[in-house]
Amino acid sequence: MNLPNFFIADLPPEAVITPQTVRDSCESLKRNRERYLAGRSTQSVIRALCEVGQSWREPSYRLRQFVLEHGPRQMGFSAATLAAGIDDLFCRFTPENFHALLSQDLGHPLRLDGLQATHEEQRLERAATARGPHLLVHFAGGSLPNPTVMDIVLGLLVRSAQFVKCASGQSFFPRMFAHSIYEAEPKIGSCLEIAEWKGGTASLEDELFAHADCVTATGNDDTLAAIRSRLPTRVRFLGYGHKVSFGYITHEALSGMNVQKLVKRAAEDVVAWNQLGCLSPHLFYVETGGGTSPEQFGEMLATELQNREETQPRGELAPEEAAAIASRRAFYEVRAAHLNETKMWSSANSTAWTVILESDPRFQSSCLNRFIYVKAVTDLEQALQGADAVRGKVSTVGIAAPEDRAEEIARDLSKWGVTRVCPLGKMQSPPLTWRHDGRPALGDLITWTDWERSG
Repeated sequence: MNLPNFFIADLPPEAVITPQTVRDSCESLKRNRERYLAGRSTQSVIRALCEVGQSWREPSYRLRQFVLEHGPRQMGFSAATLAAGIDDLFCRFTPENFHALLSQDLGHPLRLDGLQATHEEQRLERAATARGPHLLVHFAGGSLPNPTVMDIVLGLLVRSAQFVKCASGQSFFPRMFAHSIYEAEPKIGSCLEIAEWKGGTASLEDELFAHADCVTATGNDDTLAAIRSRLPTRVRFLGYGHKVSFGYITHEALSGMNVQKLVKRAAEDVVAWNQLGCLSPHLFYVETGGGTSPEQFGEMLATELQNREETQPRGELAPEEAAAIASRRAFYEVRAAHLNETKMWSSANSTAWTVILESDPRFQSSCLNRFIYVKAVTDLEQALQGADAVRGKVSTVGIAAPEDRAEEIARDLSKWGVTRVCPLGKMQSPPLTWRHDGRPALGDLITWTDWERSG
């Protein structure tokens, strides 16, 4: 499929990107925003996004077919993993979900259309409106498409022109998504730019910063600090640093007839996007004392991961990633041979999946790509003591617990600093209303105008 060169990332590899290229793009984006996007109603933007989302869920949609054909080579995920991830992402694009997001973050779904007042504001004779930045710049990080897609979606909701700078080799899906918007609404599509270059290219990035009103960035803490230090003081900066996640399973959940369903949900969290996102579990803390022991859970999880490899294979890895898994496995093979409390289950003749059982509750970072730890604990207190080294850096905890304990666990996790608690099996599927890192997704982008009507 030949795509038109709407975006810088569409240009052939030999094309040279210069500061003038960036300058011209930024100026064009801002002009197009004033003409085609700034005056659009919230309802019309939501309608366009929902149409795009519905297209991506259609098996016959040509851009979906193109991604499933070329994505495994471009992105490193199998076609089955991509298909599952695409369906999960775009099923959230509904009018109800967008209205809920706007109401949650802005207090009123039409706050971006003009002065609006909630019931309480009417009582106080106040009203308010919100507006987004004229030019919103995103520094996208990692291979997962979801964060960048959602950055673009949020930017369109607040009527911002957007320049998305992708890491080298990571522009494939953002570019496809931008093309889908261009096909559905060319005028909105003209307010988007997708480009990629090696991070830290000062001549290009300084030009971009000079035009930006707000910059978002996803990456490690050093990357965020470097970007922040180079921004003009007038530019708002939103950084999303490295986070980790884990699962917690109570002993009550390991009793009865639903254990196999619980194992399937745990496997879903490991398999989704090959465990590469900040929302993916590095390990599962499993309480002792249930009808199924942590060791039995680990063995069942290994069996389920093998089953998933048949239906949703992980895909090929870069040699250095496969070598990291092989090296980690070799360490635990020796350990398991000498310690009864350490067990390892792994795929034969491949690095497709690995399960490590340990009694040591200390948090252990996984090398990902379906490499998961199972840690036996007596209670949540022991688990949180073990995870103390990552306190403040935990994004999501997926839990399996009876209703009478789930609220207590969620409350304790909140006090400890976790910003999202969800059911096991949903760790990589946050709702559209998710507050990323505990912050309001739309609220961070907008600027308010308050009108105090009373004399």
